Order: sequence, then structure tokens, then C-alpha cells
Amino acid sequence: MPEDVASGLRLVIADDHPLFRGALREAISGHASGVQVEEVGTFDDLTALLERDADVDLILLDLTMPGARGFSGLIYLRAQYAALPVVVVSGNEEPSVIRRCIDLGASGFIPKTMAVADMRQAVTQVLKGETFVPADINLSTKTDAETDAIIARLSTLTPQQVRVLMMLAEGRLNKQIAYELSVSEATVKAHVSAILQKLGVESRTQAVIAVSKVETGLWSQQQA
Repeated sequence: MPEDVASGLRLVIADDHPLFRGALREAISGHASGVQVEEVGTFDDLTALLERDADVDLILLDLTMPGARGFSGLIYLRAQYAALPVVVVSGNEEPSVIRRCIDLGASGFIPKTMAVADMRQAVTQVLKGETFVPADINLSTKTDAETDAIIARLSTLTPQQVRVLMMLAEGRLNKQIAYELSVSEATVKAHVSAILQKLGVESRTQAVIAVSKVETGLWSQQQA
């Protein structure tokens, strides 16, 4: 990565696999100096880091980690920190997955199978304000209309509603969600009601099923 691009940058790697975080750190750092790289292994740790200091130049986000799965983490970050570039890093290289990431506001997509030197070039390209996707990926592939509709509705949720839905999908009760978000149960119930209305469903179970449909339709392979 060129010195003029890397100098003074602060980047965050959000991935629950330490070995892959190490590979990404190598890709980011390379031979450049002056770049600050921070690592987190859960989505909760990522949000806590950003709440302390959101002055970050780039987040490298794994789609599947404790506290987030599918597109929920990306949707939350784009809603809460709209100006903060996010590059998705994933072991799933399905064109439909990559296309949805870009449609949801990701600044790029880096496959976990990519060589370190190529990762470095991809990060450099994004930091210059460009969007990166692998050259051999065809983003014109057809996608499922029902899944498109669900994702469009998910994109209307507020950041806090996304967090609540993520916790619902993990099977947490209202009182557990209230405790973790430091709000009242009444506030959680209000969020749940708003989520059901925006997703066009009648129960929290149906809301979770709707999210699962997105994952079932796209996440056809076990994530690394």
C-alpha cells in the first residue's frame, strides 16, 4: 500500500478468526508505516469500539461472526455510520451475495481466498474512493424477488431496530435485549412492533423466519 494512502489511517478488522485477521493485517500494513489497525472478534466489540471513537477510515467486515449474521451487521453499520466505508470480507463468493453487499452500501467485497497482495490492492482501491469487486465476478446475475423485497424492508429499519432484530434472531427475550441495550422492556416492545410493521409480518417468529429466508436463499455453503 503506498505511503501516501496509508499514512495516518485507522482501519478496523472485524472477524472472529484470529488467523484470518492476521492475514488481513498483513495485507493492510504491508510495507507501509503510519497505519493503525485494530481487531475485534465479535459484532458487539465492533459497535463498542465505534461508540467510543467512530473516527475510522475503513472497516473490513466478516458477514458471519458472533452478534451478526447474513447482512444484518452491514445493514446496521450503513444505517448508523453512513459515511464510514465498509468492505465485506467473506468465504462465500456467490455473485448474488456480492451483489447484495454492494446494493446495501458496501464499498467492496474481498473473498477470503484472495492472495494477500491482491487484498492489499483492493484495500488501496477502496481507500481512494473506488468500489472493489473481484474482476471475475458477474454482478448481473438474477436474484430472488422475495429475498430482494425482504432486504429492501430490512434497509428501512433504524440502527437500534436492526440490533433488536439481530438479538431476536438469536432467540433472546425482551428482558435480555433490554438489559444488553440498556433500555426498558417497553422500549424493546416498541422496537419489536415497529420491526413487525416494517417487515410486513405479524409476529416476532415471522420476523426471524423472514431474516432466515435471506440466509437460506444465499448462504448455501458453510462459512469459513
